[in-house]
Amino acid sequence: MRRQSGLDLYIDGPAIWPRRLALIYPAAIHHMSEAVKTSSLTGAVSPMIPVLVCALGIFLLSGMDAAMKTLVIAVGVYNTVLWRSMVATVVAGAAWSVGTRSKPALPVLRLHALRAAIVGIVLISFFWGLARLPLAEAIGLSFVAPLFALFLAALLLGERIRRQAVWASLAGIAGVAIIMAGQFGQASYSRDAMLGTAAVLVSTVFYGYNLILARQQAQLAKPIEIMLFQNLCVAIILGLAAPWLAVALPTDLWLPLAGVTVLSLAGQFLMSWSYARAEAQYLIPTEYSAFIWAVALGWFFFGEEATWTTLTGACLIVAGCLIAARANPRLAEPIEAAV
Repeated sequence: MRRQSGLDLYIDGPAIWPRRLALIYPAAIHHMSEAVKTSSLTGAVSPMIPVLVCALGIFLLSGMDAAMKTLVIAVGVYNTVLWRSMVATVVAGAAWSVGTRSKPALPVLRLHALRAAIVGIVLISFFWGLARLPLAEAIGLSFVAPLFALFLAALLLGERIRRQAVWASLAGIAGVAIIMAGQFGQASYSRDAMLGTAAVLVSTVFYGYNLILARQQAQLAKPIEIMLFQNLCVAIILGLAAPWLAVALPTDLWLPLAGVTVLSLAGQFLMSWSYARAEAQYLIPTEYSAFIWAVALGWFFFGEEATWTTLTGACLIVAGCLIAARANPRLAEPIEAAV
């Protein structure tokens, strides 16, 4: 079995962020994937088991999105991402300290810092938008990230844009247009909702670039090193504004923050286990169940109701992503947590 090199999960990530911005601890999934592949669990299993396990992983990551929305509403996106990055740095530092350690070369450190800056933009913009949109709408919009990745791969890596990619993009654009048209048509239309939509779309563009950097980074550094330095760099970058923006996290929010950590790691582990045992073409459609969970969790926790325009637009975006997966499976196949 080939070595895995990067995970196009939304976020998460939404796993990705699917392609999910959910994706809270980058590269940890790669480390866990190698572990599960070499364990005694790697034996033959029923074809349906990886699909069901992948669906469970998506459910956990969707729960992480809901928890992140709660934190952002409570203390703002800056403090949520800052504290999350600090916790991730501690977790990664502990894992890195018990393994074989080597100091990264200067060019690799530059790449770590560059990707951390991009990831910071992705997280801030996505979760800022998530706080202003229904959960299902934000997740549906985030699905367009793989479409941006296809064109960025052509621009930055010289890959040929296939006909399927063009059709995929048209379907994705149509889906986004329908969702936005639904916002304009609502009597309760607000400027905040449109700004939230713009923020989520901005995050998907940068997330597409993040996927390209993730593949370059995976060739130069070990997963645990990526996990540590990316989160450390994000914490340092955000920490520059701490004297003016940072606040102490209330004690009643430490449990949701811990929940985000547990849900993220558990979800990524289950998805890694699944992708080690089944072909991506069978599992990728399962990831779009994130939209169903987003509808259910948004209704249960936030009293949100998905509109017909959101449902229709999300279906078109998902169709575009499935076409994109056929055009370039490498950019559609989850391999390592991308943010």
